[in-house]
Amino acid sequence: MDCPPWPKGKKLVHLDLKGAPPRVEYLYKLIELFSQLGANGLLVEYEDMFPYEGELKLLQATTQPAYSREEILTMQEVARSKGMEVIPLVQTFGHMEFMLKHRPMWHLRELAQCVGTLNPHKEEAVKLVMEMLRQVVELHPGLNTLHIGADEVYTLGQGEESKLWLASPGHTVEGLFLSHVTKMAKAIKEMWPHMTIIIWDDMMREMNQDTLKASGLIGLVEPMLWDYKPNMEVDKAVSLLEKYYCAGMVDLWAASSFKGSTSVYTSIPSTQRHLENHLRWLKVAASISAGINLKGIAITGWQRYDHLSVLCELMPVALPSLAACLQTLIHGQLSAEAQSKVAERLGVTSVEVEEIGSAADGALLFPGRKLAELMVELKALLNSEDIRFFENNMLVRGWFSPYHRQRKMVTPLITLQIHTQASMYLAMLQQKVEEVRGEMVHLYPDSTAEEWIQEHVSPVVAPLQTITDGIAACVKEMVP
Repeated sequence: MDCPPWPKGKKLVHLDLKGAPPRVEYLYKLIELFSQLGANGLLVEYEDMFPYEGELKLLQATTQPAYSREEILTMQEVARSKGMEVIPLVQTFGHMEFMLKHRPMWHLRELAQCVGTLNPHKEEAVKLVMEMLRQVVELHPGLNTLHIGADEVYTLGQGEESKLWLASPGHTVEGLFLSHVTKMAKAIKEMWPHMTIIIWDDMMREMNQDTLKASGLIGLVEPMLWDYKPNMEVDKAVSLLEKYYCAGMVDLWAASSFKGSTSVYTSIPSTQRHLENHLRWLKVAASISAGINLKGIAITGWQRYDHLSVLCELMPVALPSLAACLQTLIHGQLSAEAQSKVAERLGVTSVEVEEIGSAADGALLFPGRKLAELMVELKALLNSEDIRFFENNMLVRGWFSPYHRQRKMVTPLITLQIHTQASMYLAMLQQKVEEVRGEMVHLYPDSTAEEWIQEHVSPVVAPLQTITDGIAACVKEMVP
């Protein structure tokens, strides 16, 4: 059945800047496009791209410069001019890799091996997090809403101080999580009484209503329930929202996904997968109690699963997915009208980026379209069986096996034929890689282009290069 459009409230596009941070000129163009597609807010996760000062300066990125204070203020002005609210997301408990990876802060980890989880017993840790929040809030004049993360707090309770705390009667890991988040929320309210505080909900999913009611969090935070699966269980999501509501949390949020949630290393998104996720969220919104105030949805676009993982899909190849997902929320389905809106604004005939084709002369180009086209072409080349499985080629397996390479005893005529073929593939790849690199560095730091190429191209090129080098060495031994 068709669902009504997303109820009134915020439609936030998530900007995950912990990987592939766009150059500011591109960032401003993206914000304008988000607005044209129907978004009315940004959820900005800065991590190491924020210009932290003082003792926190070491948190700034080293592979490229963090955004300057002026750039962050301008970004907000661009968003405001388009009627978009900016909500910063600053992690305060889990996913603290960008802080805890630094040697001077190792002692603030809950568990030495876990780079992501903060030790909630360390007063120094709490002070540093509050200083992070202070600097972020200060650089967002007029800020009303702050997202403090608190998802996936792995290994909580496994540190020595936590074990001592848990040894006391009545103390639980749930209580440990709630006590830290409550402490943070109260400190934020003390500094900024007007501030609305959002947290991710996953650490509270198994908690019962009584635990939540007794936590002290009621009235302090607004949970954001996230689920990015195309086959998400609607009844389960409704049940969770109803549980939070019955515990006294009337103001709630949802979070879907338009990219970055398929696998840790996906490079080209499937729009259909993300559309299915949004259609299920529409069913959730249509099924919850009238008393629940669903304040909005964050359409997440993860750039890394965490600070230390590889890059997910870059923004240019994900814009058709984002456009389709936003229009689905606005119309209740990807109707003909919604598809027409996407086609009109992006200048595409398909919402699947692999099917958008080359833009016609004079066509309206969405920001980054040329890079999207080149990345799709390169990925098709990288995924072709002839290149990816070149080592399974009959000639390679028959006349240049590991046994032949070890003995350096080969048939020059055939191995030179293999060399010619491998060299041709290498040249094709190199040409396309340079086109991608040339376009990518206009939109992203050089370090992003280098990382993307090393991640997606180098593993395919390396075997081909090994074969050509090996043949050259062997033939040299056998031809006068």
